[in-house]
Amino acid sequence: MTDQNPDPSHIRLAKRVAEQLNCSRSTAEQFIEGGFVSVDGKVVEAPGARVRPDQDMTVAPDASLLALTPVTLLLHKPAGFEAGLGHPAQGSGAAHSSQASRSRGAPQAVTLLGATSHLPEDASGIRVLQRHFRQLECFTPLPTEASGLVVYTQDKRIARKLADDIESLEQECIVEVKGDIAPNGLQRLCHGLSFNGRPLPPIKVSWQNETRLRFALKGIRPGQIPAMCEAVGLAVVAIKRIRIGRVPLAKVPEGQWRYLQPWERF
Repeated sequence: MTDQNPDPSHIRLAKRVAEQLNCSRSTAEQFIEGGFVSVDGKVVEAPGARVRPDQDMTVAPDASLLALTPVTLLLHKPAGFEAGLGHPAQGSGAAHSSQASRSRGAPQAVTLLGATSHLPEDASGIRVLQRHFRQLECFTPLPTEASGLVVYTQDKRIARKLADDIESLEQECIVEVKGDIAPNGLQRLCHGLSFNGRPLPPIKVSWQNETRLRFALKGIRPGQIPAMCEAVGLAVVAIKRIRIGRVPLAKVPEGQWRYLQPWERF
């Protein structure tokens, strides 16, 4: 099956599905991209694939356009990858937008999204399809040097929620530090510091162990956590975001992703 130098006897898969189901070509393409069409027993997700007349083509009996719902992917971004804001993104090695290609030379985190990096223990029950890596948007930027939860979505409702409410959603980060904290430093981290000339609101900060602090805060600004730590005698070694609103990263290893489950809400 190929689009290059097609044999005249071969036809586009979408045309064959449309003829068999007596439906429009666009509907046939949606069934194919939904993973409902098999050729010789193998699922084919490319509507432009060409098939021979003698090849066996079947459409799953449970094929339904109602199943073609947009998805949201939760990625554990490793440090060193760029996660931008709001621009369309394409996974699986596709071309980046011009905005992404201009970003500081770091590889784009969206390129980590693909079938091979899907969390095997994902409890969502959603079948991975190539269409899930198209038309993704990111409204949860994370500094290149940080790791942790980044959200990519096709769902316009979730995109609006994140775009409108990201300032009011509490974000939880684990911050590895070194140095000796100043007297009353933990209390000052919780309340009493300023950033960019403005007093910071009360923030939840606690020790997780001897070298890691847990921050839970809203309206975080770039560079805010390192500046806060420096103000009390600490230097930041690493930052990892583990929660946005009510949605946790959970046990997703670095470089892997899972689906947002239907019952999860930011």
